[in-house]
Amino acid sequence: MVMHEQSRRLSEPLRWTRGGRIATLAVALLLAGGIAYALLASPKARALPRGCIEVTFASTLGAAVERPCGERALEVCAHPGENPGLAEHGALREACRRAGLPYD
Repeated sequence: MVMHEQSRRLSEPLRWTRGGRIATLAVALLLAGGIAYALLASPKARALPRGCIEVTFASTLGAAVERPCGERALEVCAHPGENPGLAEHGALREACRRAGLPYD
């Protein structure tokens, strides 16, 4: 019968093969690299160019980010009623304040 050695195999601890150790190490290194990249490349870590704002707001598929610059940023800050999704939770007001743009 095929299962006559089953209890012995189940009672022995698993053995790591060289390939298994290499694969586990590779996955761990990729995971650590991905976490480091995500932390270093986050939007908060990057400085925005002068005259630009960054607003994170609720969207139909989750969070969305808008980064208007120059005249468009001035227009968005001056007329928040035209962009209710951006202005809804005060994030637009805060972004305009950080950029030194007038908010109405």
